[in-house]
Parts: sequence; C-alpha cells; structure tokens
Amino acid sequence: MQNNVLILDFGSQYTQLIARRVRELNIFCEIKPYNHLPSDLSNYKAVILSGSPFSVRAENAPHPDLSGIKGKKPLLAVCYGAQYLAHFHGGEVAASNTREYGRARLSTILNGTPFFNGIPENTQVWMSHSDTIKRLPANAKLLASTQEVANAAYTIEGEPTFGIQFHPEVYHTTEGKTLLKNFLVDIAGLEQTWTPDAFVASTVEKLKKQLGKDKVILGLSGGVDSTVAAVLLHKAIGPQLHCIFVNNGLLRKHEFDQVLDQYQHMGLNVKGVDASARFLNALAGESDPEKKRKIIGGVFIEVFDDEAHKVRDVKWLAQGTIYPDVIESVSVTGGPSATIKSHHNVGGLPDFMKLKIVEPLKMLFKDEVRRVGASMGVEDERLGRHPFPGPGLAIRILGDVTPEKVAILQEVDAIFINGLKEWGLYDKVWQAGAMLLPVQSVGVMGDERTYEKCVALRAVESTDGMTADWVNLPYEFLQKTSNDIINKVPGVNRVVYDISSKPPATIEWE
Repeated sequence: MQNNVLILDFGSQYTQLIARRVRELNIFCEIKPYNHLPSDLSNYKAVILSGSPFSVRAENAPHPDLSGIKGKKPLLAVCYGAQYLAHFHGGEVAASNTREYGRARLSTILNGTPFFNGIPENTQVWMSHSDTIKRLPANAKLLASTQEVANAAYTIEGEPTFGIQFHPEVYHTTEGKTLLKNFLVDIAGLEQTWTPDAFVASTVEKLKKQLGKDKVILGLSGGVDSTVAAVLLHKAIGPQLHCIFVNNGLLRKHEFDQVLDQYQHMGLNVKGVDASARFLNALAGESDPEKKRKIIGGVFIEVFDDEAHKVRDVKWLAQGTIYPDVIESVSVTGGPSATIKSHHNVGGLPDFMKLKIVEPLKMLFKDEVRRVGASMGVEDERLGRHPFPGPGLAIRILGDVTPEKVAILQEVDAIFINGLKEWGLYDKVWQAGAMLLPVQSVGVMGDERTYEKCVALRAVESTDGMTADWVNLPYEFLQKTSNDIINKVPGVNRVVYDISSKPPATIEWE
C-alpha cells in the first residue's frame, strides 16, 4: 500500500488521536513504536513523529535513526518530535520558564506557506510541554509563534520537513485537521482514498486469497467488532465461516435469544451454545475481580474448543481484534505500563487449539468498524450497541456471583437500558450499565422496614473508552428509573448514580 503514512510513537498519550485524525481525512496510516522502526520504508509516503512524556535532554530519551526519513520523505514532527529535530540538528532545547500547557493562539503566521493554507492568524492551538525550543535547528525557517512560544512552528529549507510545538490532533486545536490535510495532501501528495467501501473491497479480496476453501470459526459476542468481522468474512467465504455464540449466563436479559435470532436473519452460519450453568458453577464462591475474569476466560476457551472440534477440518480462528488492541500489544514499552484489569491478548489462543489466526479488522479503530459495518448493510441497532464487557454482568456484580444476583441485575439493567432508549438518550451515551453493590441498606416500603440491596447506575460519554465523562442525565429520567427499579425488582430498595469520570475511576466497577 503506497498511499500510507507512518506515525512513529514516542509514548505520547495523544498518538492514537493523530492516527484517528489522519484516518478521518480518508488516508491510511500505521503507528509503530520509535524503537521498532520498519526496515523497509518504501510503503510510506509521509512520516509523523508523535509527542512524548520524555525530555529530549534526558539520557534515556527516545533516539531513533531518522537518516532514512529526514530529507527523503515528507516529515511532520509534533511537540517532542519538533524538539527532537531541533536538539539533534544544531538547535537548542531548554526547560521552559513558564508552564506551556493548554490553549494558546498563533499570534504570528508566515504568509505564503502551503503548510498554513486556510489557517488564520490568532487561531487556537493546544500546547502540552515543559521544554521549549530556544534556537531552531540548522537551515530552519520560522513559520509561526505564540505570545509565549517563539518557535511554535518551523520548516527545514530545501526539504519537506516541518516541526510544530503544538498538537494538531486534539480537539482544542481548532484548525488541526486543516493543517494535517495541508501537510498530507498538498505537500506530501497523498490521495484521500481510504474509505469504508474501499476497505471492504480490498479486504474481501485478501481474505479470499488467504483462506481459499478453508473453514474458519469465529466466536460471536453480540458486539460491534465480532459482528462486523463475521459479515466481512461471510462476504469473502460464505458458509465456510462457522460462528459460535456462547451464552455464559452473564448476558443481559433475553440477550442470548434475541441476538441469536438477529444473527440467523443476517444469513450467518451460527450456532448458539447455552453454557450458563457451566460458567455459574465455575464462579461459585469467587469474589476476587481478577479471578472472576480468569475463570470466565478459561471456561469460555473450554466451551469454544469443545464446539470447534465438532466442526471438521477447521484451520482458522477469526477474531474481532481492532487496532487499539494491536497498538497496545506492540507499544513503546512492549505493553501497558500497568495492568489495570485483565484483558484479552491479541492472538491470545491456547496452543492446544492449533489454529491459524485471521483478524480482518485489526487495522481499524472502533468508529471505522462501525462505518465499515454500515457500508455492508449491518443494521444500526447492531452498530450502535453500547460496548459490553466480555465477562458480562459478572464484573458488574461486586463480590461473588450467584444465579439470584444475576437475575436481579438483569432486571435492573433492562429497566435502565430500555428507559434510555424510550427517552431518546441511548445514542447520546457511549456506554451504560448497572452495578449490583455488595451492601444492603435500610428502607421503608409501606409500613414495613426493609433491608435490601443497592444498585448503582453508570452512563458515560467517550470516543474510545480510554477516557470518559459521566453523562448528566435528566433528573426526571433518573427519578422515573429509580422508582421503576425499586417498585419492579424485588430485593432492591436503593438506587444511586455514579458521577465519576475516567480517570481516576474506570468505566466498570471491577
């Protein structure tokens, strides 16, 4: 793929945002860690250097060999990247005397440069750095400044190299998308051909060649990723795809039957397996969140393996892996810096299954998966489904899991989710759910004293789940939902609403 952008990641929290903004311009891009620079750069038509939590002045600062890039390919260096080019090419970087973080305005922009075409002076940008460029690198030409930052943007004369101290990828840089388009389309000459239809056409052809007449199995979850992966594979190999939808007993109310029916109406070759008792028996008495997740993952593999062996001559396992999972598995540090919760590993498959892996969505972000699904005619109800955790309601039941607790939470969850849909709020929320807390509280119903369970409702807005804010749901909606839960779900006498953001809190409670 010649129409491609390489993004070198120096560990910035914003690197994925750079990729998302580039993809929004219908241009394909890939993120690679700075310490895993591709040996063959011929596929890349332009390169972007990300920001970083490091200082270029530090001994352990990222220091890749850019000799095959700088001066040879269009290069955009963002924040740390701009400081890196300055520091190692005759400029000077020093600690900033003032805190350069947050909104700023480009008070001076050099006229006539295509890099800033269509971007007015005084435009808002977003700064996030503690070092600053005191002196530009050799042969550099200043392009823009702010009140606090003299060297906010520059270019290297005689080569298509640009450095900017601000972040064009974040929402608060109002003309960031325009700037990226100027660099990628007008300067680097990239074509804006990365569209859902183009992705479907090219991926189906690749899958046909890759899989041939082989049989493939895929575990469906009811979620967006596995659904779109199934439809894409079905377009390529038809009935050679065998889908398995496992009921772990921890799904939402009636979800197993409803989703299975929807899949069958989509023409997929799908088998439903009700393994509820097997999962719930394995979970009996366990209250540790990590152990619950591992138990559920282990039982799922056992059930899936049992069913996979019933399909003869299967050679491939399909997975709904998406790009953020891939990026995390090959990040600058080789993985997440700290384990917050257990998560599926990319390609995480027991050795005894001996199947090859096919991951048709592994280069897509979640919003791109939805657009690809829409282009293939997948119903909005499937594509707009809120993310739902793999362990299901088990990690929304704090403490041990019992069939009785699952039944209570299914009823509470149904009232909450159906209410969001009835009030026209569901599509305004990124994820919502109810938590069953391991506490009981005193209540009064009629003339009787009660001592029953408490549930917490959670609704957040986000784009990718990495950060999230709680949603300010209408008081009238919360009032009605609370009344309906307490009146209709035996065993619950108190409802609370979670107004924590991520970070510091996570979206799920376990």
